[in-house]
Amino acid sequence: MLSSGELSPGRKMVSVRIRMRSCVFSVLLLNFLCSSVSSLYFHIGETEKKCFIEEIPDETMIIGNYRTQLYDKQREEYLPATQGLGMYVEVKDPDDKVILSRQYGSEGRFTFTSHTPGEHQICLHSNSSKFSLFAGGMLRVHLDIQVGEHANNYAEIAAKDKLTELQLRVRQLVEQVDQIQKEQNYQRYREERFRQTSESTNQRVLWWSIVQTLILVAIGIWQMRHLKSFFEAKKLV
Repeated sequence: MLSSGELSPGRKMVSVRIRMRSCVFSVLLLNFLCSSVSSLYFHIGETEKKCFIEEIPDETMIIGNYRTQLYDKQREEYLPATQGLGMYVEVKDPDDKVILSRQYGSEGRFTFTSHTPGEHQICLHSNSSKFSLFAGGMLRVHLDIQVGEHANNYAEIAAKDKLTELQLRVRQLVEQVDQIQKEQNYQRYREERFRQTSESTNQRVLWWSIVQTLILVAIGIWQMRHLKSFFEAKKLV
């Protein structure tokens, strides 16, 4: 007999499975939330171009914020760049089609929406050589890329639509679920492409093996006929 505070082995297994599934979902959700925002800085030289690859689902909005800094030799530190310095931003989709090509100032923000799932190329470079007089042509660029619902400014949305805190939170959760669904669809798309590539590769390997076998058989038949004609010419047969 089991006491009221004890669980049977079957119930314990069900409880453990539920907890494991909850932990797995939490880890996936945390991974999705962390991967939707990326912030970094890099250095570029005069007329040098820096490109980044971002895997983005379809119908997803991306916002990039950047600011530039020039190195001051007297202070030995990077300071905000002058207003005359321009940055050129170019974005290409997985089909190598340009979806954004625009010139911005020394500090700015660019926005685009993906229409094709896959790897998008984001390139930045300066179209000015004025900063080469400061630090040998080196420029520091701080870049912050926000993907999906992280690109939304919920403070502005709440003020514009006059949403309560609960309504705003519900809207955030709905958009997060929608973005997770887009990520899942993109993963299915990648899996399907990988399966097609694997099947195509296996089919090519099979046909190559068949061609090799036919070539070996043809060479063997030719060698046997050649040896037979040689022995007949030497009157050995």
